[in-house]
Amino acid sequence: MALNKKEKKKIINKFAIKKGDTGSPEIQIALLTTQVKSLSKHLKEHKKDVHSRRGLLSMVSKRRRLLNYLDNKDKKRQKDIITKLKLK
Repeated sequence: MALNKKEKKKIINKFAIKKGDTGSPEIQIALLTTQVKSLSKHLKEHKKDVHSRRGLLSMVSKRRRLLNYLDNKDKKRQKDIITKLKLK
């Protein structure tokens, strides 16, 4: 489920590293996490929605790749984003 502009702007402001930052891995991970939570809530109601389930899996794998990128680049940034978003 798509995020509206207000929610997206709020997330960007919360996780931005510097002013004007819109594409850092932290922001991308935070946006994907909110979308994953929304979509998993949708899939609990609509168990047979296979197309959305496939989209969810692709979002989770993209988030995993971004977390791996942060792990290779800067482990402290990765640990910070994991604790902020309460990921495993």
